[in-house]
Amino acid sequence: MNHVEEKARKWLKERGVEVKDIANLVYFLQEKYHKNLKMEDCIANVEKVLSKREVQNAIITGIQLDILAEKGMLEEPLQSIIATDESLYGVDEILAFSIVNVYGSIGFTNYGYIDKQKPGILAYLNDKSTGKCNTFLDDIVGAIAAAASSRLAHAAANVE
Repeated sequence: MNHVEEKARKWLKERGVEVKDIANLVYFLQEKYHKNLKMEDCIANVEKVLSKREVQNAIITGIQLDILAEKGMLEEPLQSIIATDESLYGVDEILAFSIVNVYGSIGFTNYGYIDKQKPGILAYLNDKSTGKCNTFLDDIVGAIAAAASSRLAHAAANVE
């Protein structure tokens, strides 16, 4: 494991996100399409997505921006925009798209769906009452789950 991957995984964990949380999102997205879906398959696909350098870069960039906003260390108007997760901001979604894009178009629809539904860990990350700024992180986690779901779907299509 390289230094960037170690840091990305460490920061995810420090922000309250475990691989199993993301795997639960993959399961949520894929259970109706794979009758014998196992959590181990979801975890394995999340691990593969997390091993990609583009994904690691998105994680460390997004988390760093969230942390800086949490500490009030960004210049205005960016500070307020990120701290409040302003709905018209969209750069957080663009960063998430860089993750989804690694695994093709199925990931985009999965990402859009999960971003609106906010199941599992996404509900926690999106909760503004925690005092944490997760403007980028909630989208990154959703994108990792969407990419892992896409990867799983592609692998299943090759098997079937």
